[in-house]
Amino acid sequence: MFGMSNIKEIGVDELNQKLSDSPDTFKLIDVRTPAEFARANLEGAENIPLHIIPIRIEEFDPDKEYVIYCQTGARSAQACAFMASKGVANVYNVRGGIVSWAQMGYPIVM
Repeated sequence: MFGMSNIKEIGVDELNQKLSDSPDTFKLIDVRTPAEFARANLEGAENIPLHIIPIRIEEFDPDKEYVIYCQTGARSAQACAFMASKGVANVYNVRGGIVSWAQMGYPIVM
């Protein structure tokens, strides 16, 4: 596994603010399975399952910002660590994932 200590995190309140203020400045990626994504996701998110990230790593622009989430933050942390190790530096893990997002009452696409 990759070093997890140096990954950057973003809280759900901060993500909600970013989505409101500047949704075009970053790409939101859901690394859960397509079935999980189909049940519930965040508006504007692209589904790229965790195991697909290494296959598609060349598609990520090192100069762009990415916000990654999963169910609780564990898989997205792995994705962030992997992407950072491959030179994609502006990646942020959503602390607590979609579970925390839903617990705060923020909107979910179903």
